[in-house]
Amino acid sequence: MKSAWLLLLTLSSQPLTALAIEAGPSSASQNATEAWLQMQASNQQASKIPQSATPKEREQTMQRWLDSYKYEIPEFYQWEKVNSSSK
Repeated sequence: MKSAWLLLLTLSSQPLTALAIEAGPSSASQNATEAWLQMQASNQQASKIPQSATPKEREQTMQRWLDSYKYEIPEFYQWEKVNSSSK
């Protein structure tokens, strides 16, 4: 009977162990990522100078986009073995 109570007590305390994990990032890289995302979301480092493209840059961009439609999309891709040897 004691083992049943012990098992019941152990199983009922399992959800409490999950709450013991500290809140916040668990690694240095996660901490850096979250800081970067917070900075972006808060707009802290935004430039005061608006970015704009010149008419020539806009035309080149449009032409590059239109040129992308010149090539037909194949039904399937055939992969070839690529190696870096010169032989």
